[in-house]
Amino acid sequence: MENGSKATSNFSIPEYDLKSSGKKIPRLGFGTATFPFEPAEVTKKAILQAIEIGYRHFDTASMYGSEQPLGEAIIEAVSVGLIESRDELFITSKLWCSDAHGELVLPSLQRSLQNLKLEYLDLFLIHWPISAIPGTYEFPIKEEDFIPMDFNAVWAAMEECQTLGLTKSIGVCNFSCKKLADILAFAKIPPAINQVEMNPVWQQKKLREFCNDHGILLTAYSPLGAKGTPWGTNKVMENEVLNEIAKAKGKTLAQICIRWVYEQEVIVLVKSFNSERMKQNLDIFDWSFSEEELEMINAIPQSRGSDPFTTIDNIWDGEI
Repeated sequence: MENGSKATSNFSIPEYDLKSSGKKIPRLGFGTATFPFEPAEVTKKAILQAIEIGYRHFDTASMYGSEQPLGEAIIEAVSVGLIESRDELFITSKLWCSDAHGELVLPSLQRSLQNLKLEYLDLFLIHWPISAIPGTYEFPIKEEDFIPMDFNAVWAAMEECQTLGLTKSIGVCNFSCKKLADILAFAKIPPAINQVEMNPVWQQKKLREFCNDHGILLTAYSPLGAKGTPWGTNKVMENEVLNEIAKAKGKTLAQICIRWVYEQEVIVLVKSFNSERMKQNLDIFDWSFSEEELEMINAIPQSRGSDPFTTIDNIWDGEI
């Protein structure tokens, strides 16, 4: 069931109900990951602008270096009246690979809460389905520092975090159907969300079907292909079909990609610190694609783009 969320403007972002928490998650969120990292003050300013424009869902991670500026932006947004309280926002953070060990999960979440100056997260995610040597906070991770994840121990600790009320919901990122099935086989609390790369050039059809069948919501990152990062791709922005549709509809290519993800009933994360593009990225709710346009997009040849862990052969289990 969808509902509208209040925004500063005369505008509301549709939401999904999260059964695990009873809270609502806006179907369009604001990503705070930048490469290379932006100065904290730049990130804080962008987040404040985003809140003022109407964003209510913010995605961060311990590895992004954006937890602290996000926390400071939330405090300032309340103090100047952009929002009445933190409860109006949906905040996601993530467990980094070197903390993906049963005994380190809770301390990692507590550090994130301290950075954010929050009492709870709305969503806490396992960042990647791999662990790394404890204490190795670097990206990308050296191949020799990877360790197979003890899914049972890590997920049990994630469940404890939810039981303690430190996060309202728990989930995963970058999990294949096989790895999700492994978690579901023993989980007392199933993952609420799986956050993965998804865009018209990497449509994740098999994973979408699996998650839909098992009541797991998908969140899409890199809807534009993460152009500009060492592991990203230009294939989305340079795609002729997408550019033709954008021109015909009088929309930006970014709007075409974001709207396409939205029409697949997938939550989408957008990332721009430019205020004009922030507004454009929200302008996707009052128009849609024709059947012909959707068929054109569905026929685009598929190619994964944003995978920084190219040395880990089994991370995606060969799934397309």
